[in-house]
Amino acid sequence: MPDDRSFNRRRFFREGLRELMKPLAGAVDPIEQAIRQFQQLDSAAPTATPSQPPRTTSLPVRADGWLRPPGALPGQSFMDTCSRCGECARVCPAQCIVIDPTALRGNGLPFIDPTAMPCVVCDGLLCMHNCPTGALRPIPLAEIDMGTAVWREEHCLRTRAENCTICIDQCPLGAVAIELTESGRVNVLEDGCTGCGVCEHYCPTTPKSIVVTPRDARDGGGVTGETVSR
Repeated sequence: MPDDRSFNRRRFFREGLRELMKPLAGAVDPIEQAIRQFQQLDSAAPTATPSQPPRTTSLPVRADGWLRPPGALPGQSFMDTCSRCGECARVCPAQCIVIDPTALRGNGLPFIDPTAMPCVVCDGLLCMHNCPTGALRPIPLAEIDMGTAVWREEHCLRTRAENCTICIDQCPLGAVAIELTESGRVNVLEDGCTGCGVCEHYCPTTPKSIVVTPRDARDGGGVTGETVSR
């Protein structure tokens, strides 16, 4: 009799344990299936090896529509020759030459933003004479050609009967580069204009009524993929 009671107790606990395990057993199957699926995905995924590094695309840096310092070589020649050392910016007395280390402006090369600070065509022209690579060539003042100012009549105060002559008055070269015609129009003399940007800097209108077109953009010597809106 005691043996029967012992057997019944074991059977009771065994049956009870089986009932308790039924929900857990139902949950194990989906978990095992998920694990198997992840293992299959992991084994199918490509693995990088030292002999097969990931591909990278290197885009060429192009000359563009940024205004370069005086004496700059044309187009791609300037891009290839300039070492980006920053010496031209360091010696510039007007501090108008800028190098953007992020390369978001000017492609990482020296440029001038006339709206912020124009080239004043200083007496020493130190940027040209201190360039260590020849990207900026020492040339006479009369031969400097950074670009050409373009008068935008539709924005000018003179079209509103206001007698504004700021661009003419501020030009460091005077009548050699810009003049007021008898009809009251602003006339830029391309042969005399150095593209320094002084006229653009002092122009009081927004948008600017006179803007310098950089030499490479004007002559088609560079790829104008990047321009400054002024």
